[in-house]
Amino acid sequence: MNSDIFQSPVLHLVCGKIAAGKSTLTRQLAERPNTVLISEDVWLSQLYTDEIHTLGDYVRRSGQLRNALAPHIESLLRVGLSVVLDFPANTLSNRRWMKDIIDGAGVSHELHYLDVSDEVCKTRLRERNTSGAHPFAPSDAEFDEITRYLVPPTSDEGFHIVRHEP
Repeated sequence: MNSDIFQSPVLHLVCGKIAAGKSTLTRQLAERPNTVLISEDVWLSQLYTDEIHTLGDYVRRSGQLRNALAPHIESLLRVGLSVVLDFPANTLSNRRWMKDIIDGAGVSHELHYLDVSDEVCKTRLRERNTSGAHPFAPSDAEFDEITRYLVPPTSDEGFHIVRHEP
């Protein structure tokens, strides 16, 4: 019998700059048995097509999405499914939202921190933008604007941090 079926549910979180590899990692994590992937970019691009043009638009729509999905994510965890959140755990407020889900569901978690340089991320971002493979195509200037809000996680926040470096 496969012991993976009987593992306790885990909430997987990701923190890292744009194009650090968060979505690639979340897809890999979601390949585990009894695991569901929920991607912010997919939901935002489907629900708010052509409505997100500024950082303020993103913050507003992302907040609405988090509020709507939190009870659903908790319920998935409570029935024994692991969840991989492809939402950026890049700010203290986003991580507090995620910690509330962890505490509400009473599950373990892993916060995957992808520590990748700006140069590598910008190179990947330009390639991704050229390919059209992603629903959003931020410029270098937007990368810089968004990246300044990133606060690397610390153990003081109460997370189990798994560090990924290139």
